[in-house]
Amino acid sequence: MNLLYPLKFTPLFKDKVWGGEKIRTELGLDFSPLPNCGEAWVLSGVPGSQTMVSNGFLEGNELNEIMEIYMDDLVGEKAFERFPGQFPILVKFIDSNDWLSIQVHPDDALAAKRKIGNGKTEMWYILDADKHAELISGFSREVNQKVYLDHLEQKQLKEILNVEAVQRGDVFFMPAGRVHALGPGVLLAEIQQTSDTTYRIYDWDRVDSEGNARELHTELALEAIDFTVQETYRTTYPRAKNQTVSLVECPAFTTNLLEFDHSIEKELNYIDSFIIYLCTEGECSIQYLQGREGLKKGEVVLIPAMMEHLFLVPKPQARVLEIFLP
Repeated sequence: MNLLYPLKFTPLFKDKVWGGEKIRTELGLDFSPLPNCGEAWVLSGVPGSQTMVSNGFLEGNELNEIMEIYMDDLVGEKAFERFPGQFPILVKFIDSNDWLSIQVHPDDALAAKRKIGNGKTEMWYILDADKHAELISGFSREVNQKVYLDHLEQKQLKEILNVEAVQRGDVFFMPAGRVHALGPGVLLAEIQQTSDTTYRIYDWDRVDSEGNARELHTELALEAIDFTVQETYRTTYPRAKNQTVSLVECPAFTTNLLEFDHSIEKELNYIDSFIIYLCTEGECSIQYLQGREGLKKGEVVLIPAMMEHLFLVPKPQARVLEIFLP
């Protein structure tokens, strides 16, 4: 069997009523044919929406197919035991040209109860934001189900939700159960559990060209919602060059930030997991024993778990997210 190597993938593009053009204009993913490209799935094992390898001898193979062949060499021993048939992390870019629906995702326990696969915990890293851009994350004050439903019925839900101003470099952790929505003028990278389950709570009374509103999931969402109010919803982190900065650590994934203008050496043998590098700014190359692979803004590369050592070399500088299983 041929040795594994850093794998790159062909993105999948998703047309959304709220989508825009930034995935093409800002990220250089200019081969989307969609007029309202709201999402680019750059690494996905979701059935029916799997990304395919675009480099090396595995070119043309879907992500889960490779996982079936290489098993723990690709994802790590513990990861393969936990997720034997489906790659556990979904990575995408989102461009919002309008408000997304106010929504919530189930946690693992509720997803298991409803037999719908994994729950959906996610995080957002803001790549670009227009002036006055906003998002919703959680509740702004203590409420119960009755207060929540009353505001929903009166179309005043936003009054009890926490609205945040957004700028480039912001990080928001969205654990399953947290009500959230993305406002217009935001381009972000989303890291999440592999799940496509979304409970739509409110869609701003939008209708399509035929006057039809999108389906809402009021009852399904109710059991999923966490009404806990947080002291803060924005993730703070130190800005530091040429070192690994922790952004999010949770049972579903770990995400770090590397902003560098010098080569960074990575010893990986202590991590029993694949590693995903997602370039958000600039360009770099990944140098390993058998060769090298380029990585530029808007691209993702999957480092197999069997790989123990590599260098990240900037050209001349880069900013990347580093994602793996804890």
